Amino acid sequence: MPVQYILFPVDLSEVSRVLVPWVKEMAVKHQARVLVLFVARAFEHYAGMGVPLPYINNFEEEVAKQGEMRLREFMEINFRDPLVSSKVVTGYPSEEILKMARSERPDMIIMGTHGRRGLEKIIFGSVAEEVVKKSPVPVLLIPPTQS
Repeated sequence: MPVQYILFPVDLSEVSRVLVPWVKEMAVKHQARVLVLFVARAFEHYAGMGVPLPYINNFEEEVAKQGEMRLREFMEINFRDPLVSSKVVTGYPSEEILKMARSERPDMIIMGTHGRRGLEKIIFGSVAEEVVKKSPVPVLLIPPTQS
């Protein structure tokens, strides 16, 4: 099956940076377009804890602005190809990645895992696990030890 369009969700951590060669290799091999996606995490659930909604909204806007700036830097350093574009959205990472997979209809998703275990996994969950379970397209997961 040909791969013409790749969705590459990033969290702009070190794991994102070391996955770039994998994404580039796949894109070059298949002459595929790439969409680099950063999800600025939503914090609306804190409204139920008494945090005023205007504070939450301002914080989310600032996170999105910083995400756009950092993603622009990430793109300048790692991707200078016209077939590679980027986008920042606000929400919950797994939900937004899956939403993008349904709307953009990529042929595959390439993403890293953080290898979280125990309490850290319980607290943060596993975005990769959720995406794999519910993705409408194949997902290539690359653990940090392989990147």
